[in-house]
Amino acid sequence: MNSRSKYKTKQKDILVEYFKNASGSHITASDVCDYFKNQGASIGQSTVYRQLESLVDEGVINKYIIDGNSPACFEYVGEEDSDNIHVCFHCKCECCGKLIHLHCDEVEEMQKHLYKEHKFRMDPRRTVFYGLCEECANS
Repeated sequence: MNSRSKYKTKQKDILVEYFKNASGSHITASDVCDYFKNQGASIGQSTVYRQLESLVDEGVINKYIIDGNSPACFEYVGEEDSDNIHVCFHCKCECCGKLIHLHCDEVEEMQKHLYKEHKFRMDPRRTVFYGLCEECANS
């Protein structure tokens, strides 16, 4: 268990369930607020932000800050092995803004190389490659 307590609340349980159902998606705090508002759930914006940060601290969700122009987004990574860092790099399309998961052995090898040869530890949760997605490149 992490040093921070994993205090359970009804709002936190609902939020975790929402992220589980959206597993593999990048979700902004605004997306969460809009979803619960549309569902008629009484979860205030400040509660959403506080719970999101708590779930990040606990390792249940990852927080990605892609650039200064985009809102932070969150992704469910699970509760069972929440002490592990999940290796997932991202590609961001500079044209449409799409965020793409990049699970690639070669990039992980580059991460290992950077540490072994250059003593630089790359953080996969904050590493983003910029370029064009297939749709934008072909248009």
